[in-house]
Amino acid sequence: MGSTTPLWKKNLFICCIASFIVSVGMSQMAPILPLYIAELGIDDPADVARWSGIVFGCNFISLAIFSPIWGRLSDRLGRKPMILRASGWLGLIMIGMGFAQSVWHLVILRLLQGCLSGFQAAVIPLLAQETPKRRSGWAMGIFFTAQVSGGLMGPIFGGWLSESIGFRNAFLLIGICCLLGFLALTQVRETKMPARKKVAAVELPSFRELPQHNIILGVFLTTILLHFSLSCVAPILTVYVQEIAGNIDHLAIVSGAIFSAAGFASMLFASRFGRLADRIGSERILFSCLLLSGLVTIPQGMVTAPWQLGILRFFHGIAIAGLMPSTNNLIRQLAPSALMGRIFGINQSAQFIGMFTGAFFGGQLAASIGIRNLFLLVAALLLGNALWCRLCICPKSKK
Repeated sequence: MGSTTPLWKKNLFICCIASFIVSVGMSQMAPILPLYIAELGIDDPADVARWSGIVFGCNFISLAIFSPIWGRLSDRLGRKPMILRASGWLGLIMIGMGFAQSVWHLVILRLLQGCLSGFQAAVIPLLAQETPKRRSGWAMGIFFTAQVSGGLMGPIFGGWLSESIGFRNAFLLIGICCLLGFLALTQVRETKMPARKKVAAVELPSFRELPQHNIILGVFLTTILLHFSLSCVAPILTVYVQEIAGNIDHLAIVSGAIFSAAGFASMLFASRFGRLADRIGSERILFSCLLLSGLVTIPQGMVTAPWQLGILRFFHGIAIAGLMPSTNNLIRQLAPSALMGRIFGINQSAQFIGMFTGAFFGGQLAASIGIRNLFLLVAALLLGNALWCRLCICPKSKK
């Protein structure tokens, strides 16, 4: 990149590279996790679905607890140290998962992962504070594009790796990918360092004193419901593919391709939605994409072949492309810089609460009512969330 390129764009470029690498590593886990759990000695398909939800979601408990703590520390110590801590720890945990001997080892490692991790909770505030407000929607869209591009490659790559070199070696490569992301992030430059003495001397406003704190609370609630809906399905999607396709060859690769369909769509549309949000407002994008995601979830519970599910997941990915950048950009527009790390940390906690409860209860519900009925329940939650957003967030954000 040339010497005339603004520093905030250079930071965005580096963070996008690191996020892409980390996402490639992390997204490999979802489609192979049920198969890895079965290899560790869990034989019954219903038990595999339950344990997939528990293992996939348990680290979100510790993430929900620790994200506000790390967000508060990032306001005091700077964003870059928090980014390096999160990405380095993530790589070490992924390597450890390659040596697991039982499903309980996976649970413990995932809980430990959440204690010192939280990559997104660290990198998003840095990009938010370094990026001009008038370009924040575009920047969040570009960052999300890099994130989902890695998520696009990861499931297919992970499925191919698991069949080629085995599950354990695949997890070792996940850890190596995350450590490569750590090395890339050492090149980030943070210009708006926290003024430690001023922060200590000046009393910061409380959350309730913020002029639009009710809208921020609404964004938090939307974040919980959104990620609950998404995480209900993710850990058991491989089980669903096997249910509709029977005993097919290359199950891991087929499941990875279906996972990647949503990521491919998000990669294509995220930056476009971010640019559009800068023009018409993130609250409108949020409502429209919630509505779309609810509508395309309904037929996902009625498919009879994997290719049908893949097409519907592609359209679901278009909706996701607008959801996550919109929530982050709304917070960027409403939160004061002195409290930005703390508020983003709380929003990350809301995300992780939604992800844990979705993964945990999704596995239980899939075993109880069936995966097809689970899709209908998820659709109802998304459509209800869209209606609530239209009535409560959109009118208030215009004031």
